[in-house]
Amino acid sequence: MLKPNAEEVFAVNQVNHVNHVIETLQNRCSLRRYKEMMVSTAHKEVILKSMMRAPSAGNMMLYSVISIERQETKDILSRTCDNQPFIAKAPWILVLVADMQRWFDYYRLCDVPRYCAEHNLPYYQNPNLGDLFISVSDTLIAAQNAVIAAESLGIGSCYIGDIMENYETHRELFDLPDFAFPVAMLCLGYYPDDQKLEPRSLRPRFGQQYIVFDEKYHRLDDSELRAMFSEREKTVPQPGGNNPYHADNFGQLMYARKTGAPFFQEMHRSLQVAMQHWLGKK
Repeated sequence: MLKPNAEEVFAVNQVNHVNHVIETLQNRCSLRRYKEMMVSTAHKEVILKSMMRAPSAGNMMLYSVISIERQETKDILSRTCDNQPFIAKAPWILVLVADMQRWFDYYRLCDVPRYCAEHNLPYYQNPNLGDLFISVSDTLIAAQNAVIAAESLGIGSCYIGDIMENYETHRELFDLPDFAFPVAMLCLGYYPDDQKLEPRSLRPRFGQQYIVFDEKYHRLDDSELRAMFSEREKTVPQPGGNNPYHADNFGQLMYARKTGAPFFQEMHRSLQVAMQHWLGKK
């Protein structure tokens, strides 16, 4: 993509300063330490209503949301979601579930199988992969609406992808049916008073030229990959330092921390089990 000129950069900066939505988007970062105060009923209502105004495929709203404030449940989630103690201290937790159960129950109520037989249409007893992907898309779009609404109210948040692990435990904990799968969890709470005065520490993102392409996908070559990751390579601990993964470069470090880590293996196992239920292949 073409790089913006100086006038365009100035115009963007001006928008950022006067547009509170843009400012919120540009300055939001994950919050893992919260004020010891419950989220007000009024603020929860604003967040949930904003969430439910998110774009949705066919206006089907292919998600359900489980609101959690019980300490017992939060304690369990802090263990099942990769042993993260801060989860137990979050005043409010939302578990967002990709949900096709409601629609397939409604199809049964509406006698859709008979309708399909009479009109020579295929009837699927279970959701398919298309249903899965579109419901996950719906769910995550709704989650981000909730995140930005919360941030605008002084309520920080942190996404927890580990809710996709330990499927059997979470299925029982939330009484989930076969066609509902938790794809995201949000920890929410007011910013601590001492943190309101601190400058926001935003983690740098990759350059736009490596992420946004004109018209067609561009597969990065080796020189572009080196340039893209050059700053992150500087974060790899030196040999002999605090480097528990014994990584020589950032690729090795991230594979050990994320892609090849035990919690990713558990996530893969959980997804396989969940999809057997979803696709009716138990």
